[in-house]
Amino acid sequence: MKKKKVVIIGAGPAGLTAGYQLLKKSGDYEVVILEESKEIGGISRTVKYKHNRMDIGGHRFFSKDPEVIKFWKEIMPIQGKPSFDDKKLKREKKLEEGGPDPEVEDRVMLVRNRVSRIYYLKKFFDYPISMKPETFKNMGLKRTFTAGCSYLKSVVVKKPEDSLENFYINRFGKKLYSMFFEKYTEKLWGRHPSEISADWGSQRVKGLSITAVLKDMFKKVFHINGGKVETSLIEEFIYPKYGPGQLWEMVASEFEKMGGVILKDKKVTQINQKDGKIKSVIAGEGEIKGDIFISSMPLKDLVNDMNDVPKKILDIATGLPYRDFVTVGLLVKKLNLKNETNIKTLGNIVPDCWIYVQEPDVKLGRIQIFNNWSPYMVKSPSTTVWLGLEYFCNENDDFWNMSDKECIDFAKDELIKMGIISENAVLDAHREKVKKAYPAYFDTYSEIDKLIEYLNKFDNLYCVGRNGQHRYNNMDHSMVTSFETVNNILNGVKDKSNIWNVNTEKEYHEEK
Repeated sequence: MKKKKVVIIGAGPAGLTAGYQLLKKSGDYEVVILEESKEIGGISRTVKYKHNRMDIGGHRFFSKDPEVIKFWKEIMPIQGKPSFDDKKLKREKKLEEGGPDPEVEDRVMLVRNRVSRIYYLKKFFDYPISMKPETFKNMGLKRTFTAGCSYLKSVVVKKPEDSLENFYINRFGKKLYSMFFEKYTEKLWGRHPSEISADWGSQRVKGLSITAVLKDMFKKVFHINGGKVETSLIEEFIYPKYGPGQLWEMVASEFEKMGGVILKDKKVTQINQKDGKIKSVIAGEGEIKGDIFISSMPLKDLVNDMNDVPKKILDIATGLPYRDFVTVGLLVKKLNLKNETNIKTLGNIVPDCWIYVQEPDVKLGRIQIFNNWSPYMVKSPSTTVWLGLEYFCNENDDFWNMSDKECIDFAKDELIKMGIISENAVLDAHREKVKKAYPAYFDTYSEIDKLIEYLNKFDNLYCVGRNGQHRYNNMDHSMVTSFETVNNILNGVKDKSNIWNVNTEKEYHEEK
């Protein structure tokens, strides 16, 4: 019997997961993945620069879906021996019995501490906000009193959740919202939270609120286990030795060993449809026909590349907004930030993976400290600090169009202005640009259901992943859209609602 041909657009987590799962579960398919760039992993790739590595956007490997965890561990087992920094600092870690030694083997997941804090008023605050005495001390008596009254008011008087602003105010009160959410959200999206759909909040922070924070503290104080934990409150995650791209490169390799084909530098520019089916795509200079098509390309591009699309649907797709992204890698001698935590680190640097920058007078959104993600991401993790400075922008705006030197100088000056580094601290630098990093929740997003309904009429087309569904998914949710797709294909299920519903239901995966 002739094998059915499956064409997958995009070699990011969703596309690779779909291809790998299809070939692993069935021998009835011929699978080809088309990737527009020369790289594997999409925005989950690892960028290598002079023996230092950058994780674009930061990717914690954490999920409450056992199938996702099983997938990750199948590709890369969890460490069974201490990593370089664990050994040097004599840190105790829960190791996997019989797992690989990261000092000897590369195919290994490390167990890492999750530390993310907010930098505001030149002080550190827990992320999410905690109710520790240190928080109140940093806020000062007047701010604390105002925040408390504001929160109590939000408990009694609820606002209609018709915007992201009201979503946050209902959970934290207006004062805490204005301090810790308003400006950062505006930096991220380039829009005020009052203009953004509450859908973004319900997907990204779901059950997180003052109540959830207090419950989490209560459990820790009284050593109570069990029950659900909000994703934003987790304290540990696993992470590939050389960053997320390493795992996806391995998935790609396993996919090819099973007979799958990956064609790089093949940007899809045309999608040919007829009689309710996708017939073929044009990628590069050639036409590729298929029986089934799985797309992780941006919805906007997918619909714009199709023939005979009704004008109303085309307008919705064309109006879907995105936020683009620039990361500036800075290799520095040291940070001026003091490690006042009880967490040991190499060089006694602050232990954060991410620092959320809430200071209103800088454009900088987040700082990644790659040393803390994995010591193997940095050539000399004991004597240098490798930072990723994250800027949110729009393609072709003034910031995006800066030269490498202008952008690096701008980023360096902001860190000096904030007192995080000294004038002569920078040893080397590198810039990376990422288009369509964040699907956004405004403009024609309010009509996305009509677009989904139109696309679902093509029974051989499946939309997966973050950009494929125009949904700000975490990596595990993007993978689950592909698990659901593969199950539908193998079982002949025509209804695609299970695929589109991943990470929309409150109880789906963030809470269990």
